Amino acid sequence: MTQAAFYFDLASPLAYLAAERVLHVLPGPAEWQPVLARELAGAERFDSYRCEPEREIARAEIELRAAQLELQPLRWPEPFPFDSALAMRAATYAKSIGRTVPFALAAFRQAFAGGHPLERDDYVVIAAAACEMHPAAVLKGAALRSTAERLARSTAAAAALGVLDVPAVAYQGCVFHGERALVQAAAAMRGERVGGAPA
Repeated sequence: MTQAAFYFDLASPLAYLAAERVLHVLPGPAEWQPVLARELAGAERFDSYRCEPEREIARAEIELRAAQLELQPLRWPEPFPFDSALAMRAATYAKSIGRTVPFALAAFRQAFAGGHPLERDDYVVIAAAACEMHPAAVLKGAALRSTAERLARSTAAAAALGVLDVPAVAYQGCVFHGERALVQAAAAMRGERVGGAPA
């Protein structure tokens, strides 16, 4: 079976919901790929609501979905949205040492179960420690120019593939956007005919 790719940004609560499901829903392996969502053409900004009631409705929908998935009650970081550049460089470093999945899950939970903005070093370090990554090594790795360049290349490659936002799963020329589209991606991986966005 060809491997799928799961694209995420640690600042996205929708990617958090997908990350908690992807290992259970997809029938085969998926490479977890950190990308900077703000560089993608269709990325949800989470700060462009027309008014406060619209923002609250959007948050309530995400909180309801978290409850439907039987996750911990969603806690919004302050500030939100937060700048995920540091956390995504840390995730890119984690990928380079084969720790993408445990680090990403720990970091997502810090952000959206713990309510901690991952733009702060200390919360990134806590996530790293939770999956037995050395905090100093993570911060050093995240600060490397090569790490930032690798993240930029991964983001550009995702955009070229047709990834417009996170979460997304790419599989055999199709890109499935959104947490609920994991079911479609799973069907495609099982060889069932589904509608997906061609890359």
